Amino acid sequence: MGTSASSRGAPSGVPMVPPWVPDVVPADGYNAINDDAPKQPPPNTPAPPAASSLAVPIAPVGRFGPSRISFGRYARSGSSDDMRRGLGYYVSKGLGGAGTAARRFGGTASTAGGLYGALSSAAAGQAAAPGSPFDPALLAGRSAGEVMDALVEAVRPTDGTQDAEASRIAIRNALSELLTQFPDADLLELSEGQRIFAIERYVAFDVYNRFRLDVGKTLQDKAQTISAAMTRFKEVRDYIKESVSAAMRQVRAAGQTMNARRIIHLVSQALRDTFRVFEDYVR
Repeated sequence: MGTSASSRGAPSGVPMVPPWVPDVVPADGYNAINDDAPKQPPPNTPAPPAASSLAVPIAPVGRFGPSRISFGRYARSGSSDDMRRGLGYYVSKGLGGAGTAARRFGGTASTAGGLYGALSSAAAGQAAAPGSPFDPALLAGRSAGEVMDALVEAVRPTDGTQDAEASRIAIRNALSELLTQFPDADLLELSEGQRIFAIERYVAFDVYNRFRLDVGKTLQDKAQTISAAMTRFKEVRDYIKESVSAAMRQVRAAGQTMNARRIIHLVSQALRDTFRVFEDYVR
């Protein structure tokens, strides 16, 4: 499964964060390591505004132009500097900066929480909600592909948006990579480490899928051969995977007990940190 690289990307003149994207990015005072204990700001420090109260910028004309120029160079040269600049402009210009970019991926964080919750409930032997397509009792003995399909339907049903389609692909790709990494894993009985691996990969694939929809056509058109284009796409995907995994390691505390709500906020923080790193490439 894969997203189309022929998309022209998100247009100008529309909100950088579409109205259907859930607003789950924590305010600056949120403690991502312990969501039961907010950080205490210095005395007399004004409280930061809630994310939902922040104005959503309107996408300017040519928002992805600088990123496409850098990725056009990267398609031809294979230079990692060109790739990093492309990612930097993608975040800073195309997505409106790291903060707005993290808000744009609020659906990714929300879906990550749902995915973790579904996998955790299955591993704990908990009964599925009535009518849920992801029912461990009914899926026992089914193939890995059937379990994946049921999980995708339960966690990210279709809603007619590109975001939903990209996330559905990302979930399936993440689970496929999980089974490659852990060949003996049972999707209905994943360990905590395997669930976290699935979340990290899902987040990375979802960011990559959005990248392909927005600027992938440039890589496809500017590469000298189809083989070269495939190589460039793989390099970008692997770089995003490594960046997201590093950010997730930074925001997670050793021995921390996870739940779906905590995963949502950890993923939000990891996305924001990842986008800040990318943005710094062009500062």
